[in-house]
Amino acid sequence: MGKRYTLDDLARLVDHTNLHADATVADMERLCDEARRYHFRMVAINSGQSARCAALLAGTDIHVGAAIGFPLGQTSVASKVFETRDAIESGATEIDYVVNLTEVKAGDWDYVTDEMRRVVAACREASVGREEAIPCKVIFENCLLTEDEKLGLCRVASEVRPDYVKTSTGFSTGGATVADVRLMREHVPAEVQVKAAGGIRDADTFLDMVRAGATRIGCSAGIPIIDELRRRFEERGADSIEL
Repeated sequence: MGKRYTLDDLARLVDHTNLHADATVADMERLCDEARRYHFRMVAINSGQSARCAALLAGTDIHVGAAIGFPLGQTSVASKVFETRDAIESGATEIDYVVNLTEVKAGDWDYVTDEMRRVVAACREASVGREEAIPCKVIFENCLLTEDEKLGLCRVASEVRPDYVKTSTGFSTGGATVADVRLMREHVPAEVQVKAAGGIRDADTFLDMVRAGATRIGCSAGIPIIDELRRRFEERGADSIEL
């Protein structure tokens, strides 16, 4: 038996994304306005835009998600922890950080575990006294990983228990696949959720990712996706869909 989703439920799965280096102030304003109008869960932005987007979304229930060590993950653990804390102090209410793939490929799982623990801990510490905890999402970049490396990261996440594991940055050689979402869902505990991101540009792909177990969808095509789903709901006279 699947779960039923209203159109708003589906919109609330979307992390509305603009992580481009040349994003303008007007682009950030548009991103936040669109997130308000469509009631998306979060705007996904580079950490330097945290304060601006927090101000634009003040008084709403839309989160500000800062990307850390983005998009390569090739900064020190201390740098990632500092960037995480700085983003939160500036107004970010969610964190998506990129793992160090060099250390993954070296099989240095102690390093990878320490990095994950420290970034997750920074989010947990910053959550104290807040009404809502600050979720921490770990970006694997699956398109650059072998099956064994993906499973190794799942084992580390099963130990550390971040809030989410995430398929991709969307800035490498590939994005989310249904197979990767299923693999991640099957190999992390139930309390660790799965975010699919990268290359999700149409309603059918969106729905396939949800069916596979994703509970967040990072994409820049949230508006056409939700518009298409609205059209389908109206054509069928339906107020919800089972996935």
